[in-house]
Amino acid sequence: MDPIRPPRPQADSAAWPPTAANNFRNDYMAPPSSTSSDAFDVHERSHSSEAIRRREFLATSSQTDGTNYASGENTVVPSASGSQSSSTEHPSDGVTHTISGQQYQDFSSSEYLSTPGHLTTTEKPTEDALATDDDDLGGTFQPIKTAVTKDTTDQRPKLQKKTSGPMSEADIFKALSRRKSNVSASQGSELERVITQEEQADIKRLMSRMFGQNRRAQSEEEKTRHVGLVFKKLTVKGMGLGAALQPTLSDPFLGLPRLLTKLFTKGKSASGKPPVRTLLNDFSGCVRPGEMLLVLGRPGSGCSTFLKVLANQRFGFESVEGDVTYGGSDAKDMAKNYRGEIVYNPEDDLHYATLSVKNTLSFALKTRTPGKASRNEGESRSDYVKEFLRVVSKLFWIEHTLGTKVGDEFVRGVSGGEKKRVSIAEAMITRASTQCWDNSTRGLDASTALEYVESLRTLTNMAHISTSVALYQAGESLYELFDKVVLIDEGRCLYFGPTENAAGYFESLGFQRPARWTTADFLTSVTDPHERKIRDGYEDRIPRSAAQFEEAYRKSDICKITNADIKDFEEELEIQRQERLENRSKATKQKNYTLPFHKQVIECTHRQFLIMFGDQLTLGGKWGGILFQALIVGSLFYNMPSTSAGVFPRGGVLFFLLLFNALLALAELTSAFSSRPILLKHKSFSFYRPSAYAIAQTVVDLPLVLVQVFLFDIVVYFMSGLARTASQFFISLLLLFVLTLSMYSFFRAIGSLVGSLDVATRITGVAVQALIVYTGYLIPPQKMHPWFKWLIWINPVQYGFEALMANEFDGLNIQCVPPNLVPQGPNASPQYQSCTLQGSQPGSITVSGSDYIKTAFTYERAHLWRNFGIIVAFWIFFVILTMIGMELQKPNAGGGAVTIFKRGQAPKSVERAMDKGNVPEDEEKAGSSDGEKLSLEDSNGSESGKLVKGVARNESVFTYQNVNYTIPYEKGERRLLNDVQGYVRPGKLTALMGASGAGKTTLLNTLAQRINFGAVTGDFLVDGRPLPKSFQRATGFAEQMDVHEPTATVREALRFSAALRQPKEVPIEEKYSYCERIIDLLEMRDIAGATIGKIGEGLNQEQRKRVTIGVELASKPELLLFLDEPTSGLDSGAAFNIIRFLRKLADSGQALLVTIHQPSSVLFEHFDELLLLKSGGRVVYHGPLGKDSRQLIDYFESNGAKKCEPSANPAEYMLEAIGAGDPNYKGKDWGDVWAASPEHEKRGHEIQEMITDRRNAPTNSKTDDQREFAMPLGTQIYAVVKRSFVSYWRTPNYMIGKFVLHIFTGLFNSFTFYHVGDTQIDMQSRLFSVFMTLTISPPLIQQLQPKFLNFRNIYQSREANSKIYSWVALITGAVLPELPYSVLAGTLYFICWWFPALGRGATPLASGYTWMLLMLFEVFYVGFGQAIASFAPNELLASILVPLFFLFVVSFCGVVVPYAGLPHFWRSWMYYLTPFTYLLEGFLGVAVHDRPVNCADNELARFPAPPGETCDSYTRQFIQQAGGYLAGEMNGMCEFCQYRNGDEFARGFNVFYDKKWRDYGIFFAFCGFNFAIVFFASWLFLGGTKTLKNLFNKKAKRQEEELKKANNEKV
Repeated sequence: MDPIRPPRPQADSAAWPPTAANNFRNDYMAPPSSTSSDAFDVHERSHSSEAIRRREFLATSSQTDGTNYASGENTVVPSASGSQSSSTEHPSDGVTHTISGQQYQDFSSSEYLSTPGHLTTTEKPTEDALATDDDDLGGTFQPIKTAVTKDTTDQRPKLQKKTSGPMSEADIFKALSRRKSNVSASQGSELERVITQEEQADIKRLMSRMFGQNRRAQSEEEKTRHVGLVFKKLTVKGMGLGAALQPTLSDPFLGLPRLLTKLFTKGKSASGKPPVRTLLNDFSGCVRPGEMLLVLGRPGSGCSTFLKVLANQRFGFESVEGDVTYGGSDAKDMAKNYRGEIVYNPEDDLHYATLSVKNTLSFALKTRTPGKASRNEGESRSDYVKEFLRVVSKLFWIEHTLGTKVGDEFVRGVSGGEKKRVSIAEAMITRASTQCWDNSTRGLDASTALEYVESLRTLTNMAHISTSVALYQAGESLYELFDKVVLIDEGRCLYFGPTENAAGYFESLGFQRPARWTTADFLTSVTDPHERKIRDGYEDRIPRSAAQFEEAYRKSDICKITNADIKDFEEELEIQRQERLENRSKATKQKNYTLPFHKQVIECTHRQFLIMFGDQLTLGGKWGGILFQALIVGSLFYNMPSTSAGVFPRGGVLFFLLLFNALLALAELTSAFSSRPILLKHKSFSFYRPSAYAIAQTVVDLPLVLVQVFLFDIVVYFMSGLARTASQFFISLLLLFVLTLSMYSFFRAIGSLVGSLDVATRITGVAVQALIVYTGYLIPPQKMHPWFKWLIWINPVQYGFEALMANEFDGLNIQCVPPNLVPQGPNASPQYQSCTLQGSQPGSITVSGSDYIKTAFTYERAHLWRNFGIIVAFWIFFVILTMIGMELQKPNAGGGAVTIFKRGQAPKSVERAMDKGNVPEDEEKAGSSDGEKLSLEDSNGSESGKLVKGVARNESVFTYQNVNYTIPYEKGERRLLNDVQGYVRPGKLTALMGASGAGKTTLLNTLAQRINFGAVTGDFLVDGRPLPKSFQRATGFAEQMDVHEPTATVREALRFSAALRQPKEVPIEEKYSYCERIIDLLEMRDIAGATIGKIGEGLNQEQRKRVTIGVELASKPELLLFLDEPTSGLDSGAAFNIIRFLRKLADSGQALLVTIHQPSSVLFEHFDELLLLKSGGRVVYHGPLGKDSRQLIDYFESNGAKKCEPSANPAEYMLEAIGAGDPNYKGKDWGDVWAASPEHEKRGHEIQEMITDRRNAPTNSKTDDQREFAMPLGTQIYAVVKRSFVSYWRTPNYMIGKFVLHIFTGLFNSFTFYHVGDTQIDMQSRLFSVFMTLTISPPLIQQLQPKFLNFRNIYQSREANSKIYSWVALITGAVLPELPYSVLAGTLYFICWWFPALGRGATPLASGYTWMLLMLFEVFYVGFGQAIASFAPNELLASILVPLFFLFVVSFCGVVVPYAGLPHFWRSWMYYLTPFTYLLEGFLGVAVHDRPVNCADNELARFPAPPGETCDSYTRQFIQQAGGYLAGEMNGMCEFCQYRNGDEFARGFNVFYDKKWRDYGIFFAFCGFNFAIVFFASWLFLGGTKTLKNLFNKKAKRQEEELKKANNEKV
């Protein structure tokens, strides 16, 4: 029982004595004069008289004869929630009594008969007694007045004798979180009923304010709510097995042979669909309005499936059989017409990080504000929103957070507990009648979890709804808040019934509940063979498998009573259903959405703007980036001439304008997938239609895109010198604006229609290539092959490009200048010259812009507004597609977690099950058969003992004194650890505890020498000597986060650790056999061949935690083992197992220091010693705990702390005693108490003695090992590279994605430029085909960066600190595996691209050189991508930097703007610094070398020869100088072709064939430079920066030398 809270009248207790009842009333139902508007005042004031109330409660309780026994026998610990309540009379004949309206069995007899239900309840208070009539309110609603406290003393005024005034809001809120459901509350004695009626009356008024129930007569909406949940014979089936084989890169090739082998050896059963698996089997029960159901079970038992199906989320399951009804309506009807009345809350808190709490809740309120009839008279929508927001924020204690952002891992926001409460408030706003919450206390400490469940209790009572909650590690105070509990194992129902009788039921089956075990822990323990305890004489009678438990429950009286309860409740629901039908009108026939569609769009639009402006840094950064790139592009095309020299760049800049804005829209993909879970949650909450959200996004795009396009266009347009008339500028702006909008919607539509980002990236990779190539710029429409030409008609960018070109070139007269002016020479005159530009007229040296675009591109000015209309139509089409895609989106498919085994390493039972298509047994239980006796004693038996003895012992003692840790904080400093001292001894399990923020993890990291920020001082000694260089390697550190290489198997992870961390003198066979011993010790034999994977696909949370501990043990830690929160996030059974293993290790001689967050008393008992910290990093207690924590309790009691009750959890007692987590704590400073205590002095002497004794003992090699790493660098590199290659081999999706992208882009390129010819435009096509090859690198870089960053994250978070291997091995291991696969993928690309497109008729040298250069390009982009990733802190920034760097590299290589057209500034240096300059010269020089050019008719320049000269004599000198050839003479006109061969064409781009090997060498050097950057930047990122700082920091050097000197003196 929570010591701050008063005892509460329980429905199953004996007649409640007046004293305790008055205390209860006093605490909850203060008269107006005594109450305060703040709920917390009530909490505080009740604390002062706590001791008196507790004594009175115990005295009055003990007057009755019965005592609650936990397990019979002699245990006198009261059991939770009266699981064995007693009666006023205590007969021993085993008969059933009725106490306080409940059937009850006296457990002193051996037989167990029945449990409470709703069968023998006393008469409920009538509706009239509870409701507040409209007449009472004077016809209008009277608001609840918050009482004002006149008396400021701490003493609460005495109660009025006869009547109690109305409760204040604060008191109501306080009471709501403590009460059980209305049903159970009304089943008490007469006095209880009076209290309940008074409570109900006031609560009813508050509910009226929030739910409009005082207008019930007019409110159809309230009358037609579906309250109450019933499920009968519920069976759920899903696809797949509990186990699978690890996919590898060989699967696509070996799949068919394996299938054929199976068919021949195993017959038909080998083929076909995966088997169907039963996830839930035959569940029946009901949750009445105002009741809370607790769902218990180990991970993977089916709790999430159960909650999803109760919440009507049936997508992804093969079949859902049985009936689930909501207020009498079936699941189909609810899904179709009343979706908003059922809510499923996933484990994670899904909110927009940049929205404030107030805006998050206001949005929910606006979308769920009821109609006028359901609101109070004269209350507007905004009044309702304000009032509801005020009440909800007060009710859930989040008033102070309203202005704070919700936040996430990147955005700073509210705390975890506050975020949970925001989720609850959001659910309350839905006013849903059935709510399911899935493991929502994960990651919360005990006090926050209690607040969370109390909030749910409040919500359930207030809104009169049915709530189901799945919890792990539910403490007793949490358990008491529930009405019913269901226990699930392997998808079977082991118990469903009242919480009060669950423990008694399992005890009657023969299980023993150990002292101090919480009820929830006891219930889950019976499903675990290692954990359950069996009563004497029941060893052969207890059920062992889930099926046997289910059978026992089916036969029990509890099951019969549950069925009777269902039948009884169904009769009530039928009446409710009839009433609903009578009251139903057109408005309430369907209640999926409260707001009409157009208002949903308005609200979503408003919220999108808030989300956007909430993240102003990103928005500003994006616009700043656009401006920067605009300046680069503008300078690249700076002041283009309006002559023929500016024609090619003019088309280029327009193409760039379109492409840049279109590709910026690619970022939409990432945001589409990151916000999808929130969208699906809101859809299930019926806040708005997903299509309304799609339209809202489009509306928000309008101003955003306008700003973005304007910023880019205005800079580039005027810097580059495009047509400077107002009409042409604004038309270009308009065209860019609508095209960018349509591209945003295009990428968003793809994001909404596909299932994952991976698939979307593959689609967009090809789509972007199509958009670029089939615009008409790279290949003119008339040169396109028919099989792809149709793409231009469905390409919005092409329509935009035509419109922009027509807008720019219309009215432009292009003056022809060399080299386009032919011929040239001293005797050439304008009337005998012509222009090589397409569209030129014979004898004219100016070309009309309209003629040029008509001839070269078939574009016309007349098409401009037609194209504008087509782009707008595309935009609307893509928006509609997005709306459809979002409406069709479904949550993830349902199904159990899967353990993935390496081929050939699955246990035989699992292999047989996979072959037959059965479900393999749970790995935890795979070793036990039904008839086998397995108990806790068995698992701790002789075999286990032998294993423990085989584990390496520690002998060294680690001591630390005067430890202080200071960090820079704002403008000053902040001390996180304050004079901490202590020791860790072999054979002892030491707990490091404290409240949240006390510095537990900080101290652990400091002791383990893992702090790389701030200043640490203090003496850290091993056996009285300074720490050796090998200290980090010689200690084990199990992180809180289980960070592992996901593709490694358990055995491989242990072997990797052992091979690199055990000394090199130990033979490898011995290291590996030691790993097998650890596998047996940690009971991981059955999962040794399983890959670790990620949660959901791989090992579960407990198994991962064991692997983390195993990896550390495999290194044979020679000094000690640190563990940070090893039980965090586990269910109670898993937590117990982990602590049991640690106890075994300590008994074997290991030294362990463990941080643990508020453990149960059972877990706490396993520890030997304790180091307790308070906030500010000060020690409050250090020393042995003693049996039953007696020494700890004695210390606190002797220093003035209140007495610890025998039933209390010592871990919670000590934290409460020091005021942990209580901001209003005004007691003594326990840090000062400890500092002045004799115990502190005694510990100091002990430490000094240890130092002296150990220093004088003979030296140990462990303490003077000065090697930083156990193994030499060569061995490290070999091990890491091998692991990386295995990782790549087992990630077929990544590799196949890489190959597919190469093959698709190669084929796309080759079919676009298929059998390219020999005309002048074909030479240009060769250039663009090479350019397209360069553009495949950005998507490939985006693919490979996450792999690199994943390797680095694993190293940074765990392996670097453990000194397993050096950073050189890490980078080598990250680089090398990419190269062979990239070369293979590049070869596939070469085959697909070169021979069908450019390589037809090429010489072997040309083909061989191109392949060699392409392989170098593959190596280049790997290095380039990893170099960018090496200085990026996360994937997001790395992916943003790729286009920026790529733009730089590609812009200056002479393709976008030819060499001659580059501004002098860039041409003089940037052109030569760009690696693509040399790559392009190599590719293009070889591709066009010695290729003759045969100009097409429209490519010939025609001009007359001067009188007296032939065409040949007139042009000979010019041709000798400038190249080209005379094609012939027709009608007196000379026909001239600008290029004779490909080499002359290449010369125009400053490309020369004879420089090919020079280019190869320089590009090779660039590849080497990339990898040098990868190594250097990684060294800086992984700690090199600090080394450099220290190198140049004289003060730091001096301090280091002084420290060394001091250490030497000590020794």
